[in-house]
Amino acid sequence: MKTDGGEYIHGSDSREQKRLSLLNDLLNDASLEAMDLKGGEKILDIGSGLGQFTRMMARTVGTEGEVVGVERDPRQIEEAIRQAKSDGEHGLAEFRRGDAVDIPLEKNEWGTFDVAHARFLLEHVPDPLSVVRTMVRAVKVGGRVILEDDDHDVMRIWPELPVIEQLWRTYADSFRKLGNDPFIGRRLVSLLHEAGANPARNQWLPFSSCAGNPLFDAFVENFAGVLGGARQTILDTSSITASDFDKAISDLKEWARLPDAALWYGTFWAEGVRRE
Repeated sequence: MKTDGGEYIHGSDSREQKRLSLLNDLLNDASLEAMDLKGGEKILDIGSGLGQFTRMMARTVGTEGEVVGVERDPRQIEEAIRQAKSDGEHGLAEFRRGDAVDIPLEKNEWGTFDVAHARFLLEHVPDPLSVVRTMVRAVKVGGRVILEDDDHDVMRIWPELPVIEQLWRTYADSFRKLGNDPFIGRRLVSLLHEAGANPARNQWLPFSSCAGNPLFDAFVENFAGVLGGARQTILDTSSITASDFDKAISDLKEWARLPDAALWYGTFWAEGVRRE
């Protein structure tokens, strides 16, 4: 699937949408806490996907606030609206179809948002600076631009599982071969500065779990789903065979049964404020 000139290697079929829903369940509380919303803010959510976090922000800002989600993939928007209706929240947030570098805003909307937010988007675009510059234009002077993204170099598992570690490196390499950046997380503060925002905060959002934690199976399922969703791209851009790939995923599921299994990861989070 193409997204803003780049390629989103996971697609948006029902299996990937299920994984994204699970990921939202695991990460949304931490993301919302980091944003420190006060209520009443006008928010632009770029790459809103299934809209679960978009609606969570809308619940937080309340009736005096406003949240607009922008998503390129019509299948994601369709599912976002379906989920909102199913949860009795139709109309809580507005969803618009559009690219991150060509946001569908009216002329009088530019420079009016209190917050522009993007999560797991910049790693999938060939020109992330253009996206961040567009986000800066969308917020008012003094408005906040919040970026959350991956740096795939920080993943660690124990006990070590070399076949998965190699597959993870190959997965990250597939991003580069598509013209995207699997290590974008470490660049978020720099991107804010280059785009015209004064960097204000940065932090890690932990995304780790271990055997014995009630959520461990969900973390492993997401980990396997990330790799599984990129299976064809990995096979197309590397020397890994289909049988080797499938064996590695099988080994991961066996590894998850170990009493001392631990997965260590974290997302990168950065905030900047639009300059004059």
